[in-house]
Amino acid sequence: MSVFLLGTLDTKGAEVAFVREQLAAAGLAVTVVDTGCLGEPLFPADISREEVFRAAGCDGSALQAARDRGQAVSAAAQGAAKIVAEAWARGELAGVLSLGGSAGTAIGTTAMRALPFGVPKLMVSTLASGQTRPYVGGKDVLMMNAVVDIAGINRISRMVLGNAAAAMIGMVRARSAQQASAAATDRPLIAATMFGVTTPCVQTARAVLEAAGYEVLVFHATGNGGEAMEGLIADGLIAGVLDITTTELADELVGGILSAGPARLTAAGKRGIPQVISVGALDMVNFGPLGTVPDKFRGRTFYQHNPAVTLMRTTVAENRALGEEIGRKAAAALGPTVIFLPRRGVSAIDAQGQPFDDPLAREALFAGIRATCGQTEVIELDRHINDTEFATACAERLLALLR
Repeated sequence: MSVFLLGTLDTKGAEVAFVREQLAAAGLAVTVVDTGCLGEPLFPADISREEVFRAAGCDGSALQAARDRGQAVSAAAQGAAKIVAEAWARGELAGVLSLGGSAGTAIGTTAMRALPFGVPKLMVSTLASGQTRPYVGGKDVLMMNAVVDIAGINRISRMVLGNAAAAMIGMVRARSAQQASAAATDRPLIAATMFGVTTPCVQTARAVLEAAGYEVLVFHATGNGGEAMEGLIADGLIAGVLDITTTELADELVGGILSAGPARLTAAGKRGIPQVISVGALDMVNFGPLGTVPDKFRGRTFYQHNPAVTLMRTTVAENRALGEEIGRKAAAALGPTVIFLPRRGVSAIDAQGQPFDDPLAREALFAGIRATCGQTEVIELDRHINDTEFATACAERLLALLR
């Protein structure tokens, strides 16, 4: 197996060569993939840029002649992703290391996101200290700050790139050791979603599931959490899903800051694994400080969770739309699916006497689900989502689906 080293050899050739030497000196096989776009490569790669472009279904000569950097970067990213995914499927890839600026980071991380969880992925980037979610997504991509531009080998870049090579060496060797010693008795995994306002429910349900012999992974439903969970499900690592907290759907619909994207609540259905779905925290859309809430939402009901987080109550119409979306996605599931509805409230602040208590909005949510869920089983309980009885019922139903 080989470490795939991705880099633009027309602009970062010397740095790629340095990292290759570090990896090879440690005894690792290295496959250099040239993801350069327009200039001449400093040295021949194991996988040339022409091969990368062909993997994306593009003519490299035509791209170079067009001198369209954006189109070339997009093609290189698609081609690199296909190459590493196929190498992994053949058992030839031990990890991926890439280095670059904005273009190199886009290319390298696109390739890394094509690989399953657990495969070592390291991106040395000049963008690593900023907003990295567009590059990392829900995958276990490790971003390392380049500190200086990747423009030659100097006393700073030598240390950074040397540490990057050492990190990849360590990850590859550690993964090999972990796989060799993996226990055959590892418990099957259940994924669960939680927010602060649904914590009592998930904690109670988790205890029931763990007592039955399952290992529970809890994902914080902050956008990245839901995206990461969907990715692990798609990778086939999850046996069942306790999707108590589907709040990210509200941010996607209304325009909050914690969306997990339109694919949320689809992976379990596509994999055909058992899932129990509920409506936790769909009473809210998330924003930052109060002053950052868009003007178009003036006049809405807000709750300041803390100085950095402002929650906005979802409306009756929004709840109807959210319910219909949940129902449609549940109806499309290939595996056993049950929806639980808590009639007394969907979050800690959606309860009698609390600021987001709104029976009409809840009923609109539930009606939307009933209208589109088809033959999916829907269980309505006269309980609050954080009541022990509700949480226990959800967990026990999931256990029944898993048997």
